Amino acid sequence: MQTTLTLAALALVLGAAPAAAGTIGQACLRSDRQAVSRAVCGCLQQVADMTLRNADQRRVARFFADPEEAQKVRNSTSERDNALWQRYRNFGATAEAVCAR
Repeated sequence: MQTTLTLAALALVLGAAPAAAGTIGQACLRSDRQAVSRAVCGCLQQVADMTLRNADQRRVARFFADPEEAQKVRNSTSERDNALWQRYRNFGATAEAVCAR
């Protein structure tokens, strides 16, 4: 399943122009990381659209500005946060495979 998702993501990203207009893309562009570019942020947004729900994207977007928020979710004992963290990890792995080219 993971391989199928990654291959589908790769096909989508390679065939489309970067669009950083979504929640994750905008958070990425506003971040102070050195590797920020419209292409990278657009790729991250495309992967987020495939792997995260809209509500997840809004919450994960806060991680760009406040990494401590990510730690709170990671260390949480709530089932809701644990499920979000698993989806976030899937997003991260897929984004790494697709966007780090």
